[in-house]
Amino acid sequence: MPLIRISMRRGRPASEPAAIVDGVYRAMRETFEVPEDDLFAVIHQHDPDEFIFNARYFGFERSAGLVIIQITCNNSRGVTQKKALFAKIAENLRREPGLKPDDIFINLIETARENWSFGGGIAQYV
Repeated sequence: MPLIRISMRRGRPASEPAAIVDGVYRAMRETFEVPEDDLFAVIHQHDPDEFIFNARYFGFERSAGLVIIQITCNNSRGVTQKKALFAKIAENLRREPGLKPDDIFINLIETARENWSFGGGIAQYV
C-alpha cells in the first residue's frame, strides 16, 4: 500500500498532475508488485516562495518544472527493485507529461507493515 505524495509549483497544465500520478502508479505496478487498485495519491501545488530547491545539487539542471515524488511504502523491497522503480518513473514521466529527467526527484520512505490502517481504525497487516 504505497502512499504517493507529489509536490510541484502551482500553475502547471491541468492534465499534468493526473499524468504524473498515472506514470508513478504504472511504475510501481511494474517494478514494486503493487496490486491493481492499490492507488492512494496526494498532490500538493505550491507558490514559488513555498517550493524551494537547489537547481544544481548533485550536478543536475533543475527548472521551475521540478516535481518531488515521495512514496511511503512497506520496507520489503531491495535495492534492485528500488533502482528499477526510479528508472521506470523517470521513463514514464519523460514520455507523459514530458518532464525533463533532471526535474524528477524521488524519495522513498519505508515503514513496517504494522504502521498502516486502511480504514476502520484496524491495522489490517497485523
